[in-house]
Amino acid sequence: MSRKMIAGLVGIGLLSVVGMLMAQDGFRGPGGRRGGRRGFGFGEGAFETAPVPKNDAEKKILDVLDELDRTQSGGMMNVPAHDGRLLRLLAESTGAQQVVEIGTSNGYSGIWQCLALKSTGGKLTTFEIDARRAALARENFKKAGVDDIVTLVEGDAHETVQNFKGEIDILFIDADKEGYLDYLNKLLPQVRPGGMVLAHNINAGQADPGYIRAITTNPDLETIFLSDGGGVSVTLKKRGLAH
Repeated sequence: MSRKMIAGLVGIGLLSVVGMLMAQDGFRGPGGRRGGRRGFGFGEGAFETAPVPKNDAEKKILDVLDELDRTQSGGMMNVPAHDGRLLRLLAESTGAQQVVEIGTSNGYSGIWQCLALKSTGGKLTTFEIDARRAALARENFKKAGVDDIVTLVEGDAHETVQNFKGEIDILFIDADKEGYLDYLNKLLPQVRPGGMVLAHNINAGQADPGYIRAITTNPDLETIFLSDGGGVSVTLKKRGLAH
């Protein structure tokens, strides 16, 4: 069994555990409120605490994420820290080498993913349409010390993603909601078998019904939905069963 197949099986197993924990009635914050708010404080879930850095390098990145959460979250439409941790967990557990992100904003979610990619030896390619946010993201990537593994593509991703070449381990979509289906159609062929497509803000009133149909009716895909945090869909591109 190849390294990627083993990593994929570990990642899916870990994801199942995460999903079960999120589904438990006991997985709630103070006063019965479900977890998923931004910030590294306690109480995001019944068992969840602030991230504990393994070493100084990880602490540096976590400190930058905490700073961004406190000082730049307004108007950036960033993922909650809870979802950022999920992105890191999935990328690291699957040994991701190439993560593609649609919707950089100020780089917050990208830095969470880079926490994983720094350990797997992988790269992040991220797409952002807004020049001001792209400039801020470049500063934040440099501050976190991850700019060496990030390629930021500025412009309309509906056009620029067509220039992306190579195999994708994880595709993360967090941009214009009506555009999710277009991004999926353009990049799914490059997601490797055993790879994943993650989408944010998959909630009632936000998610595009066409995207939901696409990830739940395609026989090549398997999708689950995590309702905690900002609402995340996790889609596996199946390898297929041996005959």
